[in-house]
Amino acid sequence: MRFVFHYPEIGGPDGDLLDSGPPAEVATAAERAGFDGFSLSEHPVPGARWLASGGHQTLDPFVALGYVAGATQRLRLLTYLAVAPYRNPFLLAKAAATLDKVSGGRMILGLGTGYQKSEFKALGVDFDERNTLFDEALDVLPRHWSGEPFSYEGRHFSARDVVARPRPVQDPIPIWIGGNSALSRRRVAERAQGWMPMSGGAELSTTARTPELGSVDRLAARITEIRTAAESAGRTDHIDVVYSYHGAGITTPTVDADRHREAFGELEKAGVDWVVVSSRSHESAATLDFLAAFGATYLS
Repeated sequence: MRFVFHYPEIGGPDGDLLDSGPPAEVATAAERAGFDGFSLSEHPVPGARWLASGGHQTLDPFVALGYVAGATQRLRLLTYLAVAPYRNPFLLAKAAATLDKVSGGRMILGLGTGYQKSEFKALGVDFDERNTLFDEALDVLPRHWSGEPFSYEGRHFSARDVVARPRPVQDPIPIWIGGNSALSRRRVAERAQGWMPMSGGAELSTTARTPELGSVDRLAARITEIRTAAESAGRTDHIDVVYSYHGAGITTPTVDADRHREAFGELEKAGVDWVVVSSRSHESAATLDFLAAFGATYLS
């Protein structure tokens, strides 16, 4: 099982987005500590009311991960997650291909349908069309990344005899889809390389408009269901599962380490390949201390 460090998110309307530390310095420390991935989320224009009730700002994940790519050697670079309907799919494909190319093939494109109506409205995107927009992005991405001439006719986008470069290093760039719904799981089984179930309890699931994930046993059943469906569809590749770990006290990783190790073991047994953790720190020194302590405790 491998671990991803999620760059801490600043809650509320205040604070600077780099309070947790310069991303290149933090990513370098994560790589040194033994992490295998580094992730950022996406909220381009969050609502003030959501921020006041505990929401968070984010950096642009593609720009920030491009910067991180230049400072690191082996970290996988994960959008956890980018909202596919927010972006024209051809621009989304271009950004992902560029990041994969400049990083030497380290990009993982984590995608979701999105849930904040106010952001959709601010960006001029029809919230009720988000699932169609998401599926059109899944149609476009592999065509774009092929580097060969292609045409596409969808409900919202069309292209005739176009060619897009650069070709990404990976063929394909892994697409990991977020969400707990039956539709999300079906998309993973049929069209993606990974699943990002949303953990965090009932309140977060309600906010994000996705069913609650439930127990580890239920997670294991869902993982088996997805992988079985993929096999039934004729797929032979492995589908990765990434899980965001919110175990009480993990921000002080040296305390109660055996309990966390046991939890990680249960997740691995359930079929989880990657675990995402974050320090939730708002000071650079605290972030770096967390990375060093987590690495020494769990990754050495």
